[in-house]
Amino acid sequence: MLTRKLRPLALGAVFVLAACSAGGSPDPLAGFGPDPKLPPPSQALAPQIAIAKPVGWTGSEAPRAPEGFKVTRFAGALAHPRWLLVLPNGDVLVAESSSEKKGKPGFRDHVANLLMGQAGAIQRTSPNRITLLRDADGDGLAELQTAFAENIRRPFGMTLVGDSLYVAQDDGIVRLPYKAGDTKVSGQPERVFDLPAGRNHHWTKNVFASPDGKTLYATVGSNSNIGENGMAEEEGRAAIWAIDPVAKTGRLFATGLRNPNGLDFEPVTGALWTTVNERDELGPDLVPDYMTSVRDGGFYGWPYSYFGQIVDERVQPQRPDLVAKALKPDYALGSHTASLGLAFYRAEAFPEKYRGGAFVGQHGSWNRKPFNGYRVVFVPFAGGKPSGPPEVFLDGFLTGDGKTRGRPVGVAVDGKGALLVADDSGKAIWRIAPKTP
Repeated sequence: MLTRKLRPLALGAVFVLAACSAGGSPDPLAGFGPDPKLPPPSQALAPQIAIAKPVGWTGSEAPRAPEGFKVTRFAGALAHPRWLLVLPNGDVLVAESSSEKKGKPGFRDHVANLLMGQAGAIQRTSPNRITLLRDADGDGLAELQTAFAENIRRPFGMTLVGDSLYVAQDDGIVRLPYKAGDTKVSGQPERVFDLPAGRNHHWTKNVFASPDGKTLYATVGSNSNIGENGMAEEEGRAAIWAIDPVAKTGRLFATGLRNPNGLDFEPVTGALWTTVNERDELGPDLVPDYMTSVRDGGFYGWPYSYFGQIVDERVQPQRPDLVAKALKPDYALGSHTASLGLAFYRAEAFPEKYRGGAFVGQHGSWNRKPFNGYRVVFVPFAGGKPSGPPEVFLDGFLTGDGKTRGRPVGVAVDGKGALLVADDSGKAIWRIAPKTP
């Protein structure tokens, strides 16, 4: 254990070593596509560190969208808004939650707390709240902003089935009663299904209902980077679960997904898709995060391989039997972009080229130079598959001098076809809609 006097020196050494490592590609869309060009892995004495200090938005500042769109602040003064759910009556639920400082951490956790604190990704106490937003007059601004549910244990994903609102906490799925027009939940959360927690290295969990409402799909991230805490701690993790909410039973649906977050069904094929954050410490241009269709029973490589069957030599013991059946993801989203939000565009308000495509919220890197992510990207689809080059749809989060005004997370399409974006460190929900003549 490092003494209090030695700890700052050790932390300083980590930053110095990390600062000496080479930067990645300056191309903002490097490492995108179905067959990205992947460099050989490189390992430094310390992982690269590059923190974009959050400074917030001032005055009329707002993110930038393409020509023909307008960006408005749908809601502000939120406490670390992370995920969104648009209800059938047009109300919007916002999950407010954050990482928390670990008590009496070891050296590795101390460094992690420091880095996440500088990036605005950690708070002493999580807000643990779901807020309801209502735009009663339809002007694109929420006049009502009220606490819908409080004391929910780090809520993230939310999905509605009939009169049941399912919420993914950091340790499982709970059910809350809901009827159209409610501004505050009535009754107590009912436990539906426990999900792996423990160390909870990746605590964010999403939940998404099948079209018939009979199955809930829940994401669980890994408890480590590459299984360095032992694979016993990874039991049931790095996976998507299929849950029967009536029977309160579940099974592993897909595995080998290091940190899956976004979930949505592709409109043409009906296939389930997810966004996944890949592993660290193999260089600034490895390994790309990705989005992929998810097969029942599919294995996607983690921790033994990446992007199909490229073996990660750091993982011991090796599992060639698992690598042999590892599925290659459908579409890479750039390295260290922290791709989280996922929403297919089913509305008709946007121009034709956006219809059926996917919007992805990229939270942004903390361990890459130059910075990567900090934007919302759009990937066009045709015939149920990505088609054509990606587009940076919403940016302006980075200031250009090593700071960030905000960090996009969840994305959703509202009842009028506008895109909503949760900006956690910017404490806002942004609404992007076509300009009217």
